[in-house]
Amino acid sequence: MMLKEKTKKSQSITPETFAHLVKLAALELNKEQAEYLRKELNSQLNAICELEAIPMDTELPATSHGIPYTQEIKPALRNDKIVSCPNPQEIVAQTPESQDGYVIVPDIPQITLE
Repeated sequence: MMLKEKTKKSQSITPETFAHLVKLAALELNKEQAEYLRKELNSQLNAICELEAIPMDTELPATSHGIPYTQEIKPALRNDKIVSCPNPQEIVAQTPESQDGYVIVPDIPQITLE
């Protein structure tokens, strides 16, 4: 019951806030798509609120998942490998616009946040 009560008290994304987020993300959504995505985001927020309501030991390291890693069960780190692309010119040739071997992408509009 406690989890459900906390979820009901959680903040939700209003249509106005969602419209602002859509504008910042430069998305083009019709009304049905916007409402669907807003509801999905609110569902995700509610799930996060439910997870936050679970009592956890504050001393537990974030990466341990509740299981202490001993030397015997500690996962091995993998080595970084640099792998060159066999034909980068072929990839660049497939892009709409390129210059000197670099892909040119559209400028992202800058909006000053309040």
